[in-house]
Amino acid sequence: MRQRPSRLRRLDDALADLPLEEPMLLTELDGFLTALLVGPDGIAQGEWLQSIWGLDEDGIAPFEDPLDVQWFVDAVMARHDEIARDLARGKPRPIFDHDERNGDVLWEIWIDGFAEAMALRPESWAALAAGDDAEAAEGLARLSMLIAIARNESALDSVEINALEDRAPTELVEGVLQLHAARSRATRADPAPTPDAVPVKLGRNDPCRCGSGKKVKRCCG
Repeated sequence: MRQRPSRLRRLDDALADLPLEEPMLLTELDGFLTALLVGPDGIAQGEWLQSIWGLDEDGIAPFEDPLDVQWFVDAVMARHDEIARDLARGKPRPIFDHDERNGDVLWEIWIDGFAEAMALRPESWAALAAGDDAEAAEGLARLSMLIAIARNESALDSVEINALEDRAPTELVEGVLQLHAARSRATRADPAPTPDAVPVKLGRNDPCRCGSGKKVKRCCG
């Protein structure tokens, strides 16, 4: 298995060190970010970052140093932007873990992350499945089938499940590309800025846009 770049290894370590009962793994984060990019809604950065790092009892991100907050946000956004570039080229490169015993792709962890992002806007994803864009509905159906298998909730028989598991990484990529194409069409039809793209001028005493819960002057400002 090819070794990951040092920046991704460092991000993986930072995720594992978050004081959460079950922190995200890097491959889970990768699925999560991909769903944000191909999903039907634009979600503000501050909201989805909190889903990754959680908040402490005071509603503040669990970092002692504001510089750590900024490094973490920058590292996550670097991967977010890299995924976006790969999608624009039509060549997604999802990060998968592998079983050390036999080299099998552990795609289930990636799809768990994708499902976590879907849970931020379940009504919008349901509307996408029932909408008029057949390609979007097909792509979502592919990914939803994999989510059901990963959670042992599929109604398929064991033969069908085994066949889908064998081609899961390919199915996953195809579904993501279909959703990305649908999102691109929707964006061209209605080019309103997403929450992440709206420029907002913040005062030094306003809450930081990174979602840390701290004031700008004590965080990223």
